[in-house]
Amino acid sequence: VQLQASGGGLVQPGGSLRLSCAASGSIFSINVMGWYRQAPGKQRELVAAITSGGSTNYVDSVKGRSTISRDIAKNTVYLQMNSLKPEDTAVYYCNAYYKDGSDYRRSWGQGTLVTVSS
Repeated sequence: VQLQASGGGLVQPGGSLRLSCAASGSIFSINVMGWYRQAPGKQRELVAAITSGGSTNYVDSVKGRSTISRDIAKNTVYLQMNSLKPEDTAVYYCNAYYKDGSDYRRSWGQGTLVTVSS
């Protein structure tokens, strides 16, 4: 599974961004796709995830402000982020958890930088 992330940028506090993650390869084997982020000096954290069945979960800090969704026809997962705060500034990474034979693996996309600043 290969992932291509896009959509980061500079946005003012209170603004919105939509991140996209296009998957290719053995996409039928994907169980979960998610977005992680890593701020300077901090550990990478899960922001939001969506299962193959469409169930979603979010880190508390983005609940009510962000929505993860998918377009199955385009093999793409989106993260819509609203009411952005400076503390949302981080490199955001797309992730896929998928079955590979008898094993489960993770694939990471390249990071996309989100900067929230006035």
